[in-house]
Amino acid sequence: MPEPEKCRYTKSHEWIVIEGGEALVGVSDHAQHEISDVVFVDLPKAGRAVAQGEATAVVESVKAAFDIYAPAAGMVSDANPALAADPALLNREPHAGGWLFKLKGVDSKQVEALMTLAQYQEFLKTSA
Repeated sequence: MPEPEKCRYTKSHEWIVIEGGEALVGVSDHAQHEISDVVFVDLPKAGRAVAQGEATAVVESVKAAFDIYAPAAGMVSDANPALAADPALLNREPHAGGWLFKLKGVDSKQVEALMTLAQYQEFLKTSA
């Protein structure tokens, strides 16, 4: 599973990393702390085409429901089946077992234009 340093980040706190020709998408550790205790995750179906910035999934916590946006355009190739049985996995392992969905056909230029971990950490400091 991806190390946080290898991921790129959005201002809406999603991460993305390209591994083996597919892009893996999740939410940052910062976001899962803000979301709090996750109780349900509504993930996209395989075969769905998504645009960059499109609301693609929903994470529900004891606080509220949060839209998750696609960090890049692509075709959903898989959703994390483990989250259906154990949504709290997102809290425990945001960069490992708690990934949300995979995209294929992603333009690497869209990913490269996103924030590095250092840039994201700086963004968190200035947006607090």
